[in-house]
Amino acid sequence: MISKITDFFYKSIKSPAVRKKILITAVILVFFRFAAHIPAAGIDRTSLRVLFGGSALLSLLDVFSGGTLANFSVMALGLTPYINASIIMQLLTFVVPRFEELSKEGEFGQEKINQYTRFITIPLSVFQAFGMYMLLKSQGVIQGLSALSLVALVVTMVAGTMLAIWMGELITEYGVGNGVSFLIFAGIVARLPVSVGRSFSTYQSQNLFSLLIFAILSVVTIALIVFVNEATRKIPINYARQSRRVVSGINSTYIPLRVNQAGVIPIIFAVSLVLIPSMLGQFLGTVENSSVSSFANRLVTLFDPQSFLYNAFYFLLVVGFTYFYTSVVFNPEKISENLQKNGAFIPGIRPGSHTLKYLNYVLNRITLVGALFLGFVAILPSLMQVFLGISNLVIGGTGILIVVSVVLEVTRDLEAQLVMRKYEGILKK
Repeated sequence: MISKITDFFYKSIKSPAVRKKILITAVILVFFRFAAHIPAAGIDRTSLRVLFGGSALLSLLDVFSGGTLANFSVMALGLTPYINASIIMQLLTFVVPRFEELSKEGEFGQEKINQYTRFITIPLSVFQAFGMYMLLKSQGVIQGLSALSLVALVVTMVAGTMLAIWMGELITEYGVGNGVSFLIFAGIVARLPVSVGRSFSTYQSQNLFSLLIFAILSVVTIALIVFVNEATRKIPINYARQSRRVVSGINSTYIPLRVNQAGVIPIIFAVSLVLIPSMLGQFLGTVENSSVSSFANRLVTLFDPQSFLYNAFYFLLVVGFTYFYTSVVFNPEKISENLQKNGAFIPGIRPGSHTLKYLNYVLNRITLVGALFLGFVAILPSLMQVFLGISNLVIGGTGILIVVSVVLEVTRDLEAQLVMRKYEGILKK
C-alpha cells in the first residue's frame, strides 16, 4: 500500500503539468496561511484567547476559519460570507427565471453566477464584520472604536474575505481540486494540533477505556467516510444500435450514481447556518431592553452546541442540503433526454418518462443513505461527549469528513490529470 502511494506521488511530481499545478497550489496556501496570521488592529489578544477557550461555539467557528478568528487576523471572517452568498444564489436559481437560464448556459452562465455571488458576498461580509465587532465589544475583547476606525476595521475584514475568495478561485483554475474546499481543508489541518491538544488536555481526568474506544471509533469513522464517498450504484445502460460494440465485445455501459453526490458541500452550508441563532443571541444579548436580552439568553441556551435542539437542527440542515445540492449537481431529466437521443436505455425500463422516474427513484434512495450518514457524522462529536464523556472535542466528525473528502477529491483530480497526460502522449506518438 505504501509503495502504491509513493509511486502515485512520484508519477504526479514527474509530470510537468501536474507538478506545476501542485506548485501553484502550495504557493497559494503559503500566502493564505501567512495572511491568516496578520492581526487586525485594536484587539486584546489575552482576552480573545480566554473568550475562545471558554466557548464551544466560538471554538467551532475558529476551526472552520483555520484559526484566523482566534487570532482575529485580517481574514477573521474566512470564507463564511462567500458560502452564505453561494447558498443564496443556489436558492435564487430555483426562484428567479433569469438565474435559472444562466445556470443552463454552461461555462458563461456559471461565470456570471459566480460574479453575482461575489457581489452578494460584500454586503454579507460587512454585516458579519460589524456583528463580530459588536460581539467582541460586548465581551470586553475590543474597545469602543471611533467611526473612522470602525470603518477601517470592517473594510479590512471584507478585503480579507475577498482575498481568500480570490485565492480559492486561483486554486480551482490553476491548481488542484476545488479552491474553497481546499482552503477550508488547509485551515482545519492547520488547527488540528491545537484541537487535538485541547481534546486530550484533560487526559488525567478521562477514563483510559473511553479514550481507547474513542481512538477505535475515529479509525472506523474515517474508514466509513472513505467507503461512503467512494460508494456508487451502477445503473446498466444498453444501446439499441451497437453493431460495432457487439463485435468488439462491449455491448453495455453504466451510469455511476455516487451515494454521496454532494460531497462536503452540505456540511459546509449547514455549519454556516446552524451557528446563526447562537450568534444572533449573543449579539442581541448586549441590548439594554430586558425582554430582548432575556430572549437572546434563551436563544443562546437552546442553540448551545451540546443541546439537543442544536444537534437536531444541525442534522436536519445537513440532510436537507444533501438533497438540495444533489438536485443541483445531478439532473436526471437531462440524463434521460441524452439517453433517449443516443438510442440508449436502461434494461427493463422504457426510454423517456419511465427512465426519468426510475432515475429519480434510485437517486432518492441512495441520497437518503448518504444524507443520513452525513448528518450522523455532523453530530458525532456530541454523541461521543455524551456516551464517552470526552470533553473539548472540537474538531469532530465534520472536520474529519471535510479533510478526508478533500484528500479523496484531490487524489481523483491528480489521477485524472495523469490519465489525460498519458493519452496526450499516446496521441502525439
